[in-house]
Amino acid sequence: MAKPDISILDRCSIVDFIGEIFARCGAEEYLGEPVTISEHMYQCGHLAEAAGASDELVAAALLHDIGHFTNEFPDNAAELGIDSHHDRAGASILAPFFPKLVTDCVRHHVSAKRYLCAVDPDYFANLSEASVLSLKLQGGPMTEQMVAKFSENADVEAIVQVRKWDDEGKIPGLETGGFDHFAPLLRRLVAKHAAA
Repeated sequence: MAKPDISILDRCSIVDFIGEIFARCGAEEYLGEPVTISEHMYQCGHLAEAAGASDELVAAALLHDIGHFTNEFPDNAAELGIDSHHDRAGASILAPFFPKLVTDCVRHHVSAKRYLCAVDPDYFANLSEASVLSLKLQGGPMTEQMVAKFSENADVEAIVQVRKWDDEGKIPGLETGGFDHFAPLLRRLVAKHAAA
């Protein structure tokens, strides 16, 4: 799928645009996981809500993989040994419209996996097979120097929490709200960002 032209989007159209992406592409396979990409993203948003997270973290959990829909790489990039950099692609789409915490969590959720693999010996053992494959493509666990630099991010705890929901949101058949459930929250955040 070609990268969308975000120059035609504004704060009045971005949430509808995201909803159209979910409707059009959400049934796609999620990189070898037992759920579709939209099921995964809805589950992550649901987990954040269930934890009583802020609107910003619910949105980040919901939208963390939006870059899979908006980048220029093929659907089977991982199988071809290509890292699609969906984290950066997603953050660049969201940055003009959402608070920094949302885009930071989206931008760094891949790095958070590499970070957790470096600092938590038990974390790697719980990764799905597909996550292990993508970890290799993304550079493997961080070095000590990378860990130190990543830890300096003021939002590191939020970023790591979104990563953990990302790892958990892969349960076949889990009931969650759909896009219409999350849209009012997204609209609130877009309005908040525009007013800031």
